[in-house]
Amino acid sequence: MQTKSPVEVLQHRLDSLPETGTNGFVRLSTPCQVENLLGWLNIQSMYPRLYWQSRDAGAVEYAALGVVNAFDSLAALEADLAALAAVGGEQPDFFGGMAFDPSTPGWEHFPACHFLLPRIELTCHQGGATLSLNLCFDDRCPKDEIAQAHACLDALVAEQPLPRLKPHVYQREDRPSQQEWAAWVWQVTNPDHLAHTPKVVLSRETCLTTPKTSNPWALLSRWQSGAADCFHFGVQFSPHEAFIGCPPERLYKREGRHLITEALAGTTRRGRDAQQDQVLATELLADKKNTLENQCVYQQILTQLEPLSSQVQMGEAHIMKLRSLQHIRRLIHAELHSDVSDQQLLSVLPPTPAVGGVPRESALAFTRQHERHQRGWYSGVFGRISHASSDLAVTIRCAHIDSETIRLYAGAGIVAGSQPDEEWRELDTKIADIMSLLGMG
Repeated sequence: MQTKSPVEVLQHRLDSLPETGTNGFVRLSTPCQVENLLGWLNIQSMYPRLYWQSRDAGAVEYAALGVVNAFDSLAALEADLAALAAVGGEQPDFFGGMAFDPSTPGWEHFPACHFLLPRIELTCHQGGATLSLNLCFDDRCPKDEIAQAHACLDALVAEQPLPRLKPHVYQREDRPSQQEWAAWVWQVTNPDHLAHTPKVVLSRETCLTTPKTSNPWALLSRWQSGAADCFHFGVQFSPHEAFIGCPPERLYKREGRHLITEALAGTTRRGRDAQQDQVLATELLADKKNTLENQCVYQQILTQLEPLSSQVQMGEAHIMKLRSLQHIRRLIHAELHSDVSDQQLLSVLPPTPAVGGVPRESALAFTRQHERHQRGWYSGVFGRISHASSDLAVTIRCAHIDSETIRLYAGAGIVAGSQPDEEWRELDTKIADIMSLLGMG
């Protein structure tokens, strides 16, 4: 007797659902076998496509297709989460992100805020892989919902190996230029400016142009293999544009009422060997400029969390080591008040002082006035939200890719003592990993 495929199992279970009487969220799941989630995602014809994996050891790997519900506001998302929780039963995960500065023009096909419940989820975890079909029975016609779910299952195809990364010749343009950058840094570090704005985070867009860019999922796969201690994400809302990244910084992780966040700021390079690496780490922790940069971040986070929490605790400064960089990090734990929602957290915490500056409004006023490139979802938010738990990253170390252009982004916190040439070199170090994958390292 021939065993049914995972898709056939889900189709059979879908046919068994009653067309009336079902209410709320329904997830149909079955075990499956998959070698590479990105290879599976890349070959599908459905959009949007999303990929997410937290940086925690053993974290679930998610690949998602299509859409059941989508929300372009935190209030609408929170209302849907509350409505589904009131019905009870299994609760869904929503995936998506937010722009760095919703008040400014962003990327054309990336709303200021967008979270969605995907139609299809493929998850990989320590126990194996699971293929899931999501349905929502609310005010929509149940017959139509089942028909749309069938169509999505029918469109699924078997995974294929990712294409190899091919070398391309790129034309590079930095925005701002190094000369403009130096002028900005001198303005920010002027004592008169520091008196009211002790930290501004300036960013640079490195635009790489070529007749045909690399496959975004193949690029992400190679990138993540050298970024084990980072988050990994990717999203395609349409065939010709993608946003991918391997950010090291957590916005926050919430389990029930317990929240973990971090102050990640202050940077140096990795050493040639273990001894030099340790010397550089020790110098970083002792450096006044980098310590000040980190202090600006954690003080603002503590100020933001205190009204929302019954208890807030901050850990000691320590070094977070990445492939090319070392950062100063302090972990912050908070017990949230019972009525605090993800909507409130996402209305208060981003943009973090690590990417937005201190105080926020005067720092943002400087970047709005001077930066000509659009940050869009760079230094914004991406991740997973559910009723029980949420996990979100700050979208740094990322690439915005279309058919002819790869845009890489990097930023640096400018405080008293910042030197233009040193900060410019830091920007190059922050994009070094992906530049090497593109053959430009």
